[in-house]
Amino acid sequence: MSKTSLKTTVEWNQVNWCKLERKVYKLQKRIYRASQRGDVKTVRRLQKTLMKSWSARALAVRRVTQDNQGKKTAGVDGIKSLTPKQRLNLTANLKLGSKVSPTRRVWIPKPGTEEKRPLGIPTMKDRALQALVKMTLEPEWEARFEPNSYGFRPGRTCQDAIEAIFNAIRQKPKYVLDADIAKCFDRIDHEALLRKLNTFPTIRRQIRAWLKSGVMDNMQYFDTSEGVPQGGTISPLLANIALHGMENRIKQMARELPGEKKKNCHALSLIRYADDFVILHEDITVVQRCQEIISEWLKDMGLELKPSKTKIAHTLEQYELTEPGFEFLGFYIRQLRMGKYSSGKKSNGELLGFKTFITPSKEKQKIHYAEIARVIDAHKSAPQAALISRLNPIIRGWANYYATVVSKEAYSDIDNLMYQKLKAWAKRRHPTKNGKWISNKYWQSIGGKNWVFATKQGKEFLRLLIHGDTPIIRHEMVKGESSPYNGNLVYWSKRMGKNPEMPQRVAKLLKAQKGKCAHCGLHFREEDVMEIDHRIPKSKGGKDSYDNWQLLHRHCHDTKTTSDGSLGNKSDCNKCRA
Repeated sequence: MSKTSLKTTVEWNQVNWCKLERKVYKLQKRIYRASQRGDVKTVRRLQKTLMKSWSARALAVRRVTQDNQGKKTAGVDGIKSLTPKQRLNLTANLKLGSKVSPTRRVWIPKPGTEEKRPLGIPTMKDRALQALVKMTLEPEWEARFEPNSYGFRPGRTCQDAIEAIFNAIRQKPKYVLDADIAKCFDRIDHEALLRKLNTFPTIRRQIRAWLKSGVMDNMQYFDTSEGVPQGGTISPLLANIALHGMENRIKQMARELPGEKKKNCHALSLIRYADDFVILHEDITVVQRCQEIISEWLKDMGLELKPSKTKIAHTLEQYELTEPGFEFLGFYIRQLRMGKYSSGKKSNGELLGFKTFITPSKEKQKIHYAEIARVIDAHKSAPQAALISRLNPIIRGWANYYATVVSKEAYSDIDNLMYQKLKAWAKRRHPTKNGKWISNKYWQSIGGKNWVFATKQGKEFLRLLIHGDTPIIRHEMVKGESSPYNGNLVYWSKRMGKNPEMPQRVAKLLKAQKGKCAHCGLHFREEDVMEIDHRIPKSKGGKDSYDNWQLLHRHCHDTKTTSDGSLGNKSDCNKCRA
């Protein structure tokens, strides 16, 4: 099919998306490989080709209008959704150098605090253009990013960062600089970022325009002289580019230390997730020197460390007035002295005399239980089924996040507190009934398990999940500097299924389908939104069972639902995502 015919005669829903995705990914893979070997000329040539490609523009439009979770959030233009015809028109008019609109500021609460975080919501056109530029720049920078950078990168998770920390300290106790960059997104120096970006003028001018576009807050316009607006499609990538080079600077310092360069580099670790990072080394003077170097390095980007969230501790011993251990990404990491029967061991079997433990932090446990208690209190008069349906996603998400570390004790504590809260909830509803009557009404025996908080729905029980049922499985860390743009899609689709935060049903379907969409046949990628579909629609008698489920891209699900003779409602399908 020619490019001309796609532009003029083919309707949006009839576009051969498989062909477009293959074409775009092929170009991205070539950009990645050229960037790996340092061939800047080829990188720029391929990037220009990708920017002009109708395929890339169409995919960018589809991503922001059909796939993104925040697709129905309007910018200053007030546009929340587009018709297929409007999507085609936007694709045709998507060109760099277009006039940029200010972002719409929305304030959202920070989890566990009373502070609020400002989000900048771009217009639909700017979102699509940002998705196109990101599509162009990301393969180049994925080939350049440091191996221990994990935040806002495809194929990398919080669990990867935690596993990297565990590997850095498992054989030897170390001092740790636990640092946080003050208002990182809001204070990045624009000119320093553009210099580091070092791309061709067309993209540089476009990114400058986005950075300087200003914000509309409560019908008032404010200039943006510094910072990257949170909420934009390209913002996380720009923030990562701004912070790129920290690990290399630390490794440079390690090579200057007395002794063997290779051993020194291995002993000193900087692990970063977005704007949070830790530096680990057995010598306190080296850690203190690293803090000074990083503080100087950040000044070039207009940034500084946040004193209240920056501290030095030791993983095993008390340091000054600081207790052993530290928190990172909601995990508490520390070491404890152990006898010969419980001690960790070196690779040669020699006893270490200590063991490394990583658990959910006490603060995160309190926040999580507070959320559970709030939901229970808000459902004082609601049916039991409504309460269970509201609690299950909260429990599942939190338990899955911590399912790769030593969490059984934390799970048990929260389950006990939750039982007491539910017991009080049930007693309040029936003040005149005795305990046995209340227990028989709200708690059941299911599959050999007693005291299951559940209610009958049809022939089956709707049961409340408990944290303790979540299996603890060690996380498999991402391989070194590998990236989804290296062409090994089989490896990356398998990794997606092993992600601890991946819903169980989705993971099983991913494995059964060998990481491919059942509709288009393409491998699922990190940025794809996946949905469970009924092969035979429920409106036509289809069952809620694995033999009737299939995993599709969100856009493929839309297409399939409109053509399978169902009522065209995906709500029942989306309930199956857990």
